[in-house]
Amino acid sequence: MPRLWTETVESHRRAVRDAALDAAAALVARHGLRGVTMSQIAEDAGIGRATLYKYFPDVDAVLVAWHERQVTAHLDQLLAARDRVRDAPERLTAVLVAYAHLAREPHGHHDVELAAALHTNTHVARAHDRLRRLIHDVLTDAVTSGDVRDDVPVEELTGYCLHALSGARELSAKAAVERLVTLTLTGLRPR
Repeated sequence: MPRLWTETVESHRRAVRDAALDAAAALVARHGLRGVTMSQIAEDAGIGRATLYKYFPDVDAVLVAWHERQVTAHLDQLLAARDRVRDAPERLTAVLVAYAHLAREPHGHHDVELAAALHTNTHVARAHDRLRRLIHDVLTDAVTSGDVRDDVPVEELTGYCLHALSGARELSAKAAVERLVTLTLTGLRPR
């Protein structure tokens, strides 16, 4: 079979999958977790129910796939922030700023029930491990360059950054997020 045909089929499959994920997220935002059916997802995505069932066995599987896509996109944004600069302290700053702003993003679709349902899956644990490794690595580079304190183990500094910047979720102003990042970075400076 020609290569073009395979690429076309794959892009079609991706488009159908993405449409279903987008439709599910929009439906949950409007109706809540319990108010979404496979029929509604298929209708809003513009596909047949039988087609939707070829991709996902149930609503929960659609929502987990949507969440995994969101988490992956966030991690990709953090990696892009890291890769935009070469200098160790600037890389650290770029990653922490990006993480704080991602933590602050409005998550209207992420009500308590949905968060509880989605955060029990293994993809969340894997993503959290990747996030910790990323922060750990940029911190290690900044410690090595002498720009971050070396009297505290990097693993502890990693936890400090993640916990401190998770406070950005409660901040409504961009300036407040910037102040939180500055405060976090101040705590990382060498004595």
